[in-house]
Amino acid sequence: MTAILRARLTQQPLWEFALALYGQPGVESACLALQDQARVDVCELLWRCWLLYHGAVPGPTAEEGLVDALRWQREVTAPLRRLRRRLKQDACVRPGVAELRKTLKHAELQAERETLCRLERLALTASPAALTPAPSASVRGADKVLANALGLQKKTHLSTLHTLIASLDPPPAPR
Repeated sequence: MTAILRARLTQQPLWEFALALYGQPGVESACLALQDQARVDVCELLWRCWLLYHGAVPGPTAEEGLVDALRWQREVTAPLRRLRRRLKQDACVRPGVAELRKTLKHAELQAERETLCRLERLALTASPAALTPAPSASVRGADKVLANALGLQKKTHLSTLHTLIASLDPPPAPR
């Protein structure tokens, strides 16, 4: 990884980038649709967007390191999410369940933040070959890169991904 890329990534931490992107109109619903319909891990998606925004994609070393973060998501975050969703209906009529659901939502968010911290650390501390230059800075190129990395093929999923990608500000010029 070049010093310039490392500086860019450090200046805009993944958590801050993820919050800003997720807050853009249509992004939250696009992320949740990809999560629920295509089984895309939203933290992985946001990490890949962060890297792509800065002109990089994960190389083989970073892809290998991703396995640990995804394991955390499967073992910690996903069970919290399932339980929170299961309690949604009861929470409408039972104040105690509503409070429990609120606690679970907070725990789920903390688990996702931990995932993003792990992914950011992976990008910043991996070997120089862990990240490679992104093949294209265009929206079309970003769509293709992310669709391939996430295994998306259905038109509806690709359209949803395009909605998310279009919300990214134009990436900085390559250096």
